[in-house]
Amino acid sequence: MDLTLDRLSVVTDGRKLVHDLSLDVTDGRCVGLVGPNGSGKSTALKCIYRALRPSSGTVWIGEQELSSLSMRRSARLVAALAQDGEVELDFTVEEIVALGRTPHMRGNQVLGDRERELCERAMEQLGIAHLAGRGVMTLSGGERQRVLVARALVQEPAVLVLDEPTNHLDVRHQVELLSLLRGTGLTTLIVLHDLNLAAAACDRIGVLSEGRLVSTGTPEKVLTPRLVHDVFGVRTTLVSHPLTGDPQLLYSLSPSSPNGSDTSCPSSGH
Repeated sequence: MDLTLDRLSVVTDGRKLVHDLSLDVTDGRCVGLVGPNGSGKSTALKCIYRALRPSSGTVWIGEQELSSLSMRRSARLVAALAQDGEVELDFTVEEIVALGRTPHMRGNQVLGDRERELCERAMEQLGIAHLAGRGVMTLSGGERQRVLVARALVQEPAVLVLDEPTNHLDVRHQVELLSLLRGTGLTTLIVLHDLNLAAAACDRIGVLSEGRLVSTGTPEKVLTPRLVHDVFGVRTTLVSHPLTGDPQLLYSLSPSSPNGSDTSCPSSGH
């Protein structure tokens, strides 16, 4: 199911955090949203999982305007992992994962065989089945992160939005998680800080700067040394991954040139 942001704007306390953001995530594709801290990435995602109401513009899920749907209906269509997705009650891992079924159930309805199977499969996929009986407050940050991703998958959404899902994860689990997300076939919008992970995991990338979309397209088109310098203020050299061919950025710790240009390689990135 397609996800469309149509001229989305968010104004808070007189400050415009997101400016007329238009972005398409086509059915089954993974789009990464990148940008410096404070560029509006998390704010845009909050409009999709309805933690914020946009000041103007529209979020579309397929042919349906998100704001016209009940909260239960939108929760069946959109699952989210928020940046601040803390768990403050010491439920067990299996109890937290099972909460993903809430939009599909009524009252105190007990999980059936299918629901339990969904939960078990998600925990296996995320490598947390051995933690099922553990209290979530006893887990490491990375383990909790994987529990929350499992909960989102159990929700069986059409659209998945994730805000820094690789946060707290070691390198192995970062790679495994992003590989798993690509394999779900879900329409996915994901905020990532690691540009190389974004290049490897995403079909397309949107770059935000000061609340505005400054570039969108394939990783090869978007992640040029010139753009990375202009938006992030760092010098890079662009290389191709020797196995996958994905664009990868090598960062320079030396200061940028005085005129603001990238002298490590041509502006085309080749």
